[in-house]
Amino acid sequence: MLDVYRQHAAERAALGIPPLPLTAAQTSELCEQLKNPPDAEKEELLMLLRDRVPPGVDEAAYVKAVFLTAIAKDEIHCPLISHQGAIDLLGTMVGGYNVQSLVDLLKSRDSNLAAEAANALSKTLLVFDAFNDVLALSEVNPYAKQVIDAWGKT
Repeated sequence: MLDVYRQHAAERAALGIPPLPLTAAQTSELCEQLKNPPDAEKEELLMLLRDRVPPGVDEAAYVKAVFLTAIAKDEIHCPLISHQGAIDLLGTMVGGYNVQSLVDLLKSRDSNLAAEAANALSKTLLVFDAFNDVLALSEVNPYAKQVIDAWGKT
């Protein structure tokens, strides 16, 4: 996957244009490689996940959100991304497939994860129907209340 992507990026660079974002299939392969990354490619793999997967509701964004959510919930291990790092990356996805994951993480028994999710979600404005979920949750959950308060200030 990396060799093909590098070739694609070089071809596009020769034309003076950036490489295309990763597809869902490429993102899936990338996530698998991140579970056991070769030392020489660690930084490039992280950069691709962080910068080359489109945000929002693209199929590749779905793959990324599922992967990061599984890391945050300790369902899979990635030596390069901590639980909090996964939440931080979810927070950079602008909206879309990351939103429900962040809402679910507000309910975490781990207060550090819930606080990180609140911080990430507080900066996410494209939440669509999740607004009502967070509003209802804010009645009983201080992290959801923090998110509602942050949204009210923007």
